[in-house]
Amino acid sequence: MIEWLYGIDVALFRLGNETIANPAGDWFFPFITNLKNFMVPYALLILGLLIFGKKRGAITVLLLVVTITLADQISSFVIKPWVGRVRPCHVLENVRLLVGCGSGKSFTSSHATNNFAMAVLISHFYPVARPWLLLWASLVAFSRVYIGVHYPSDILGGAVLGTLIALAVIQLWEQGRKQVHAYRHRRTISQPMKS
Repeated sequence: MIEWLYGIDVALFRLGNETIANPAGDWFFPFITNLKNFMVPYALLILGLLIFGKKRGAITVLLLVVTITLADQISSFVIKPWVGRVRPCHVLENVRLLVGCGSGKSFTSSHATNNFAMAVLISHFYPVARPWLLLWASLVAFSRVYIGVHYPSDILGGAVLGTLIALAVIQLWEQGRKQVHAYRHRRTISQPMKS
């Protein structure tokens, strides 16, 4: 069963890495997979949320920092060492490697984990942006297969992990907010009315 699933994973990897390869993709996917290319846009996004988003924007940024920190740490320092999967560019022949293979482990893709965590978290507070955020996260995740450094199951696992972490943070936030609201409400109605 494991070998059969691995065979499907490799076949899908070959499809994303070789079969659909084209000059436009060879430029586009290495570009969007490089976080350094988006440091300024991400910084502007955070600044915009803080300046124009008022309370909702500030809460979004705060929870985004928590979510991305958790997602990155869990993916990179818990899941990857535990699973110990070697990247396809180290074990498969004739991989179209468009960037350095890297020495890190393969499952889960931290790019997929972090970008889906970000997309789901921001979408909770700004639902109108959900389709674009999920599209962006999907493109970044797929780029990892296209450039040759992750299997499709790595990005799928990362997407699921990032989504679950974001949903957990959202759930904890909403529960905490409701508890604070209920506490304030109880205090208000328990205070004697002034004559």
